[in-house]
Amino acid sequence: MNKEILTEKEASEYIGMSRSFLRQDRMNGYRTNRTPGPTFIKIGRAIRYSKSDLEQWLNLHRKIRTNI
Repeated sequence: MNKEILTEKEASEYIGMSRSFLRQDRMNGYRTNRTPGPTFIKIGRAIRYSKSDLEQWLNLHRKIRTNI
């Protein structure tokens, strides 16, 4: 099944980051010297992530060299 909208757990597995990382980013917002998390969708209390937003976020953090 190819789901376009993912739960927090599915999103964390998809991008290889912890659920804690996603939660802290949502609660704290942008902070200097911290990698910002991906865009999320909030419907009531439910948090969801779009697969296309996650792909965009991953591509934004793609590096050619490790020393950049």
